[in-house]
Amino acid sequence: MAKPRIGIVGIPGKWSTETLADAAEQRTGFRLVIDMGRVELDLENKRLLFDGHDLCQLDALVVKKISAEYSPNTLDRLELLRVAENAGVSVFSGAENMLRLIDRLSCTVTLRNADIPMPDTRVTEDIDAAMNAVNTFGSAVFKPLFSTKARGMCIIDADQPEDAIRESIQDFQSKNPMMYIQRKLDLSGRDLGMVFLGGEYLGTYARISQDDSWNTTIHSGGRYDGYSPPQEIVDLAYRAQAPFGMDFTTVDVAETADGPIVFEVSAFGGFRGALEGADIDAAGSYTDYVLAKLSK
Repeated sequence: MAKPRIGIVGIPGKWSTETLADAAEQRTGFRLVIDMGRVELDLENKRLLFDGHDLCQLDALVVKKISAEYSPNTLDRLELLRVAENAGVSVFSGAENMLRLIDRLSCTVTLRNADIPMPDTRVTEDIDAAMNAVNTFGSAVFKPLFSTKARGMCIIDADQPEDAIRESIQDFQSKNPMMYIQRKLDLSGRDLGMVFLGGEYLGTYARISQDDSWNTTIHSGGRYDGYSPPQEIVDLAYRAQAPFGMDFTTVDVAETADGPIVFEVSAFGGFRGALEGADIDAAGSYTDYVLAKLSK
């Protein structure tokens, strides 16, 4: 039996993408890294074309990264993958499943509908309502609906003149009409990435701030470390990821004085954090999982 041809959707040259492509090539002898910015959809002939390949003829597409930064355009790229799915190509984690996670608001609504504890959150297009949120929270984190690694986020504090608060909010809204506002929490410089494959828990890594930065992302200078959370946190992360049906994901969790809370469920998961912080070979495990699914 011929070995399956698995395409890796990601960012050419980036470590996680290339590591996943390496794992697929080692197991199948086939390597194809797909930059969605260079894909053409031919709807007349129901073809999805990239670099001489019709992606609708592959056995599977594994999405490590759909774009370097999230934006509404990211949703369009996922829509293209639905054409491949309709042609019988197995897409991991499923285009519609990923669509629900790219938009921060969609993810949040799903989590809260499942009664998952999250930071106090307000979502509005109204400047006065946003000002009220800042005054209520004391310190608020304003987050774009489409972003990764804390890009585009800002903190607005209530202990400044009203005009300054309004001006900061207006500046944020000029780029983000729908404002997503969360209470800033004291996280003691650490949050957790909890790794799941096929809905099964694999392990946890910690992201630790290296300075006085308010967030722990590696983009902002944080580092990875190992961590063994108590079972109650594992159970919470399991409940958080369950509604999304992801093949591979990480759940971002923080421990607070009032108990653990969930920030988000990732559309693609953190390979480097899993390896460096939890000694999990996410690329190899994910590829083995995909091959097992294809063999059924």
